[in-house]
Amino acid sequence: MKKKKHWYDYLWIWAIIYFALGFFNILFAWFGMIDFLVPLGIAIFGGNKFFCNHLCGRGQLFSKLGGDLKCSRNKPTPRWMSSKWFRYGFLIFFLTMFGNMVFQTYLVGAGASSLREAIKLFWTFRVPWGWTYTAGTVADWVAQFSFGFYSLMLTSLLLGLIVMTLYKPRTWCAFCPMGTMTQGICKLKNNENK
Repeated sequence: MKKKKHWYDYLWIWAIIYFALGFFNILFAWFGMIDFLVPLGIAIFGGNKFFCNHLCGRGQLFSKLGGDLKCSRNKPTPRWMSSKWFRYGFLIFFLTMFGNMVFQTYLVGAGASSLREAIKLFWTFRVPWGWTYTAGTVADWVAQFSFGFYSLMLTSLLLGLIVMTLYKPRTWCAFCPMGTMTQGICKLKNNENK
């Protein structure tokens, strides 16, 4: 029997649209905050991982590419990737990179640093996209956040695609920073309710 489709089963399209829009105009990177705030809100107020299980467009995209389109080797995810030390270690690393991005945005907003129109992959490699932003369109700090946030989102997408190809389609979900954070919040909430 075929599973009934819901509107949220098509959110993988959102993931594609998000990266496509950011490719042509970096300011669309701000829409990625939806993928940060909604899962945290659901975990805090709902006490569950509904976002991860049903609303995550990135996870759905990995399922679509790796499962439906057979772009995955479908090998078991190594245990260390879902181990507590790796998940929380990656979360700390990710939050450090996010914090650095926010600090760089603050410096640009305070006038202590100039706007860096650069998209960086894996926090290191500069991507030569010169057409994504027209200087002066918005305040420099708004553009700086866009470049940093899009870099972060694109890097995590590429990491997810790499592990999707090597292992199971949704291997990224085993150590996704948002998933780790929401799981921690849900555990805290469940302990409170006991």
